[in-house]
Amino acid sequence: MINPTAENRKLNKKNTRTNTFTSSLFSKLFRSSSAISTKYAEQPALKNVFKNDFYIGAALSLNQISDNDPDAIALVEKHFNSITPENILKWEEVHPEPNRYNFEAADRYVALGEKHKMHIIGHTLVWFHQTPDWVFQDESGKPLGREALLERMKDHIFTVMGRYKGRIHGWDVVNEAIMSDGQFRKNKWLEIIGEDYVLKAFEYARQVDPDAQLYYNEYDFEHKSKCEGVIWLIKNLQSRGVRIDGVGIQGHWFLDYPHIEDIESYILALSNLGVKLMITELDVGVLPYYPIDSKIVDISSFDLETQKKFNPYPDVLPDSVQKDLADRYAELFSLFYKHRDKFSRVTFWAVHDGQSWRSYLPIKGRTDYPMLFDRQCRPKPAFDAVVKIVQSKKFKTQQ
Repeated sequence: MINPTAENRKLNKKNTRTNTFTSSLFSKLFRSSSAISTKYAEQPALKNVFKNDFYIGAALSLNQISDNDPDAIALVEKHFNSITPENILKWEEVHPEPNRYNFEAADRYVALGEKHKMHIIGHTLVWFHQTPDWVFQDESGKPLGREALLERMKDHIFTVMGRYKGRIHGWDVVNEAIMSDGQFRKNKWLEIIGEDYVLKAFEYARQVDPDAQLYYNEYDFEHKSKCEGVIWLIKNLQSRGVRIDGVGIQGHWFLDYPHIEDIESYILALSNLGVKLMITELDVGVLPYYPIDSKIVDISSFDLETQKKFNPYPDVLPDSVQKDLADRYAELFSLFYKHRDKFSRVTFWAVHDGQSWRSYLPIKGRTDYPMLFDRQCRPKPAFDAVVKIVQSKKFKTQQ
């Protein structure tokens, strides 16, 4: 999903800790942190709860990769056995200018995953968003032709994937190529190369690292036409000899949408493709819906009544909504566990609430609570609900 790096940088600056505390205050904070750590030390690790089922992953921000969010990294080390980068491997970050690559953050990311023996994901190689304009232009600013753009795509894939060959285990090769009506999304890749830009991206990726898992990643499968469009795309690629190892279901969902029956329906439909499925960007928004494709606005631009409507919980999430969130996560993971033979991974699109894009897109300044861990990295009732529902199901199968 859209997750502008500029916004992340603002968030990173805001969250970065300083050393301006007095020694007495630092002591208090240290004792408080120790108490919290002790209180939650006995919480079961999510990766162990699902040890024999599928990987449990988390998306990491630049802030976390740069070791500026140690509490979050502690959670990652305990609970997760797979990681995905939010932004650092997107084209505008890793390849911001012609002939210039920026691998510093990506190197840190891969080293972190290797240190903890994690399943490391690369996200993403070819996407219509967060790709600089120069990618599609020649030196004079004129549009590239098909062959020139294919060569530029190939060079990018070979350079980025080649650097981490054998180290990054799976790649989102193409992201969000299909619209809700089931047709190809109109973008520069499609306009200049044609529909086979997807095929070419997978061919190039397979040439670079034959052992890496290669995925197609998409959202909004609850739109029947879109689901059918993705199924057609994957089958078409398979019929042309292109090996695809998995399809990612992003999972940016809400308390009451989409209906669990609809999610199960497209899980079953996609599983007939003969590839593994993954939930790749899981979060559950609790705030009133506002179209994600809308122009980015600040909450302060609305009148007070509208602010309250779209940001109803600026300070704390009411217990009743905490319960709704817990019930929703229990419902989702009950479904994932039921179909665990079809899944290889479930990845959360943040470690904790404070990191999530939902608080600043498409409305900046809101306070959402979409994750299992709160802004202080403490497990929420939703965490307990996930653990309990799965443990109870495992207990029943063992009887």
